[in-house]
Amino acid sequence: MYAQMVDTGAKRLRTSEEMSPEERAFQERIDADIKIEPKDWMPEAYRKTLIRQISQHAHSEIVGMLPEGNWITRAPTLKRKAILMAKVQDEAGHGLYLYAAAETLGVSRDELIADLHSGKAKYSSIFNYPTLTWADIGAIGWLVDGAAIMNQIPLCRCSHGPYSRAMIRVCKEESFHQRQGFDIMMTLCRGTLEQKAMAQDALNRWWWPSLMMFGPPDADSVHSAQSAQWKIKILSNDELRQRFVDQTVPQADYLGIKVPDPLLKWNDERGHYDTSPIDFEELYNVVKGNGPCNRDRLRTRVKAWEEGAWVRDAALAHAEKRAARSARKAA
Repeated sequence: MYAQMVDTGAKRLRTSEEMSPEERAFQERIDADIKIEPKDWMPEAYRKTLIRQISQHAHSEIVGMLPEGNWITRAPTLKRKAILMAKVQDEAGHGLYLYAAAETLGVSRDELIADLHSGKAKYSSIFNYPTLTWADIGAIGWLVDGAAIMNQIPLCRCSHGPYSRAMIRVCKEESFHQRQGFDIMMTLCRGTLEQKAMAQDALNRWWWPSLMMFGPPDADSVHSAQSAQWKIKILSNDELRQRFVDQTVPQADYLGIKVPDPLLKWNDERGHYDTSPIDFEELYNVVKGNGPCNRDRLRTRVKAWEEGAWVRDAALAHAEKRAARSARKAA
């Protein structure tokens, strides 16, 4: 799921005349929609931008397992348990795809994970909110995964080959996650009054954090313009957020629950929904580590890493033993 990068200010893009010959040739390849592969020359800033974005994305997939994994044993039916278990397993796979894509840029997985555990690297703020009821699992699938798909489909066309190819499979699996979440919400909304109230409560709590998943307003983002020029980012934060609102509000109407925005209305002139201003101070505060579950999420990940050290050591020893045996046979 998408890990936003929070920055303020703006950077001026360099003109073609200000670029080196290598940089001009690189930009021409991108403008021609030719994928940049790991062995191709690339500017150091391009490489670092990708490492930051892909690693934050990978961290989000791994940390994103925690809010839902907490409900596997408490899901209401065996079918729901199996579906949720499959979904959480998918998220682990997405993290592995993305760590592998980042490794093609010359950074090790151990480095990426160390940055996460130290707090240097971020993950999506959305996973620092608690899952209080079963309806929250539905809201995460419907809203959070819906927002992720909205952001990730354009990434299938990004300029970096390994990242764009990884996103094709990720998006296909995320579409299943969104349908799973919407099905939970629809079942609750067609149930008892108490169940529908639970669905409404989940929507109330997850709506604004889901809108914040797309990152800060375009005017406040340092890296957006450069990422767009490099085609790492295809659509802006505000464009993606608007598309998500336009898609999701009719779905809420179909469910019979209300989006918690008193100023929400359709604007015929714009052809889009108008919304209330978003309080991005909440986003910045959560990203800084002050969300409801920041410390718990990081502590859980560090604990799992430390307790799994023996598995990694055993796997490494086994691989070394097999390599030594192969070398003896070859000799």
